[in-house]
Amino acid sequence: MADNKEPVTIKKYANRRLYNTGTSTYVTLEDLAVMVKNGEDFVVFDAKSSEDITRSVLAQIIFEQENKEGQSLLPIAFLRQLIRFYGDSMQMMVPHFLEQSMSTLTSQQGKFREQMEKAFGGVGGFGSMEDQVRRNMEMFEKTFAMFTPPFARNKASEAAPEKPSTPASSGSDMDELKRQLDEMQKRLDRMGGKD
Repeated sequence: MADNKEPVTIKKYANRRLYNTGTSTYVTLEDLAVMVKNGEDFVVFDAKSSEDITRSVLAQIIFEQENKEGQSLLPIAFLRQLIRFYGDSMQMMVPHFLEQSMSTLTSQQGKFREQMEKAFGGVGGFGSMEDQVRRNMEMFEKTFAMFTPPFARNKASEAAPEKPSTPASSGSDMDELKRQLDEMQKRLDRMGGKD
């Protein structure tokens, strides 16, 4: 992330438009958020006063991200505590502490992803969870079949609809699991009635 390149200069005009001097195009806060995620460094200057307003623009980006549904990163208790530090004697220590904490989190992020991939398998980490759920269900069915009396197995296999030859699409996996659970419940009810 730390490049020797000069940061891109963004100018903010009175009409609130942001101009990327590196690409000679107008950009949005969303574009700047993408730049941050890509590790591109930039500074934002007020076009009229030449004042560095990078901090307030980054805060705006965070504000917009926090307002997107399901994107919130900052817990309310953290925000309240952060507000309490303004004007406090500890205020000067907070930025350094937060920088160190974020640096540690970033360095641990790679290790965490690696552990998740090992735990769940596959390149995408959680991508193979569906396969794992499917394997667990198959194992559960086989285990259940071991405890089912032979005469009940024959009747259950006659009553059970044929499974599709292709794997279920990810959208219908939950429906398939629900169907299988209902089927097992019916088998249990039949077994309980015969005893």
